[in-house]
Amino acid sequence: MTSILVTCEVGEAHAPFLTKHLRAACRLVEGAPKVVSVAVVDEDRMSQLHQRFLGKPGSTDVLSFPLETDAAGRVVEGEVVVCLDVAQAESGKRAHPVERELLLYALHGLLHLSGYDDLNEVDSQRMHAREDEILSALGLGPVFAPAAPGAG
Repeated sequence: MTSILVTCEVGEAHAPFLTKHLRAACRLVEGAPKVVSVAVVDEDRMSQLHQRFLGKPGSTDVLSFPLETDAAGRVVEGEVVVCLDVAQAESGKRAHPVERELLLYALHGLLHLSGYDDLNEVDSQRMHAREDEILSALGLGPVFAPAAPGAG
């Protein structure tokens, strides 16, 4: 079982939702780390981290950091940082609650820590499909799959 710790520099009200759903998601992700910490930060903090660790200016939605690996190279402890400001903007575009957008980002980071990657189109589609599967299993529905005819 994975231990989840959510800390919020901003958006403290979203911590219980993220904790509950990430715990459930970890049970669905093969190779999930034993310990995952999630930090919810603002755009300024995310921009600092993005520049410091990836050398890229500006904010981003999510960063993931493997903190400890086992002898086989699997991540056993990791951190995921998600940006509340980006989530607020994107959730409006996708017409769903900001906490669902934050969960999508945290899940994306969790999948990165579990061995998924999205460096090319095929891997990106595979990762988005897995995110949709997990979000659907959690009862939240897909984000990336096209809506079924008549849905809405």
